[in-house]
Amino acid sequence: MSRSIVAGNWKMNTTPSEGKALVQKILSEVPQPGTRVIFGVPAIQLMQIQQIVSGHANYAVAAQNIHEKESGAYTGEISAAMLVDAGIEYVILGHSERRDYNGEDDDLINLKLTTALEHGLKPIYCCGEKLDIREAGNQEVVVGRQIEQALYSLDPEQMKQVVIAYEPVWAIGTGKTATNEQAQQMHAYIRRMITNQFGSDIANNTSILYGGSVKPGNAAELFAESDVDGGLVGGASLDAAGFAAIIRAAR
Repeated sequence: MSRSIVAGNWKMNTTPSEGKALVQKILSEVPQPGTRVIFGVPAIQLMQIQQIVSGHANYAVAAQNIHEKESGAYTGEISAAMLVDAGIEYVILGHSERRDYNGEDDDLINLKLTTALEHGLKPIYCCGEKLDIREAGNQEVVVGRQIEQALYSLDPEQMKQVVIAYEPVWAIGTGKTATNEQAQQMHAYIRRMITNQFGSDIANNTSILYGGSVKPGNAAELFAESDVDGGLVGGASLDAAGFAAIIRAAR
């Protein structure tokens, strides 16, 4: 099975009418992608975008968050069951912005991962280090801990449903750039971590995406690295032509 995935994380961008037009343009540019394409859209757009991509092979939709509880008095939150009933297949969890702005730690993320998997959602689990960690040479320690603490309770069958996204937070909006070699080194390390915990068969079939400012100009070189299975794309996913170019770059 191909590990290749290109996921767009729209974050808190696009109105419903803008999101509809964006997806329709991408579908017209790449009607039959050779890779799995996932749109991570704001909650208000989930059902609309799901309806648009329904029936288009290799396209899917991801929520940007879920609550760890099944249901209850959690105003403004969305449950895993709600997403499944709406036909949503994926959910982004552990994103660096959720960690920073919402105080989410690995224990909470583990609860959300477990909840998602119990309901049949496929998590896109984000991990990565900040600039001070990279400069101190402790990136493997930090990312390794994130992998262990968030995934420790999963069994092998659950792990088969998880996508990993590596975010070098230090290379996003800092003026610094991660090289292809740095991306490959960390992806290979993550795959070794998964091998140690779940075995080589699962590790070799786990999609590990790169989330460090993927653009049309660097996508092909990044995706050519042996352990880089695609990208979790931020800003470039909001431009139809640019995102289409990134999709075509995936192997």
